[in-house]
Amino acid sequence: MDKALGYLSLARKAGRVELGEEPVGAAARAHHARLLVVACDASDHTWRRAKSFVQGTDQQCLKVPYTKQELGQATGRTELALAALTDPSMAVAFVKALENPEKYTEVLEKLTQKAQRIEARQKEAKAHLKNVKKGQFRRKPKVK
Repeated sequence: MDKALGYLSLARKAGRVELGEEPVGAAARAHHARLLVVACDASDHTWRRAKSFVQGTDQQCLKVPYTKQELGQATGRTELALAALTDPSMAVAFVKALENPEKYTEVLEKLTQKAQRIEARQKEAKAHLKNVKKGQFRRKPKVK
């Protein structure tokens, strides 16, 4: 199995991917989708629909060099034309693992920026939780 398909399979097992047109559309409308993946042999209607899901948002859409059968096999289905990765780090790893990642530099840059922002927010939230547990807070200076 290809490395990129391995990442897609791993994302499915982790629950970080939506499979099929309706779940992908719901994830895109809720702004949870980070990367929409469309099979190379998917219909033009599916490709137009995927592009309309991400239109006007910072979500990305890619037509990948895998057939519906290959995507389906990686995700435990018979066929899969459309999937949405909801984890930004997994989406970055997926794009980097594609055959020619230099073809997708613009998408990769946007996904990397988004992943870094989310990681920074998670670190801040973790530090805040740690401070709350320890009872540390900023004391106001005494006014004389």
